[in-house]
Amino acid sequence: MELLYNFITNYWLYAIISAAAAYFISSVNTSIIVTGIVKHQDIRKMGSGNAGFTNVLRCVGKVPAIITFVGDFLKGVVSVLIPYFMTINMTSPEDQFYRGLLMYLAGLFAVLGHMFPVYYKFKGGKGVVTTASVILMTDWRVLVLELLLFAVLFVVTKTISKCSLANAAFYPFFTAAMRLIDSTGFMSAIAPTQSPTPMFIICLFVITFINGLAIIIRHKDNIKRILSGTEKKITSSK
Repeated sequence: MELLYNFITNYWLYAIISAAAAYFISSVNTSIIVTGIVKHQDIRKMGSGNAGFTNVLRCVGKVPAIITFVGDFLKGVVSVLIPYFMTINMTSPEDQFYRGLLMYLAGLFAVLGHMFPVYYKFKGGKGVVTTASVILMTDWRVLVLELLLFAVLFVVTKTISKCSLANAAFYPFFTAAMRLIDSTGFMSAIAPTQSPTPMFIICLFVITFINGLAIIIRHKDNIKRILSGTEKKITSSK
């Protein structure tokens, strides 16, 4: 508990700045902007109504979808880099834990900003691509596991929403597993944070669990369509 107490008492300002910056940056929605330019329409009134990569791919086209993907991906990258550079001169082992918590916290708020953007009446995307970039910036090993899971499920189902839901569900468990391995010293040489404490692992599990749960909640309409057998698949041409 000492780690968490020190984080709250000594790093609260860093946490507020990181979370706020990540939220406001990620509230800029690439899909809404791109679709408005290309189609002069609101992507939230097209197709599934989701302001994200998959809906743009289906309703607008490949190039706008790629631009949307890049924009959504960069949100997570920039958001996580903010606390990293704010604390880059802090070099003690304890500071590594605090920096890690700040990076994961910023990542969570980047995803929430994408989902509930203040600039667009809090109606945004589902956060899958932004979460992927956050995972890359916080622990690339987890991203490898997530991509493998996504690839296997996509070959079987051809349904992005099913793959995204599985990724969201496994995200906190993959994160905790990698950090637990780090705590044994087995893979500490390549870990972003070496020799993590149990409290650090628990904090990361909670943050990533909230992230994953938010993605699942934002997929509630997809879940209904999956259960009814009406969820659309990605065709080979797309």
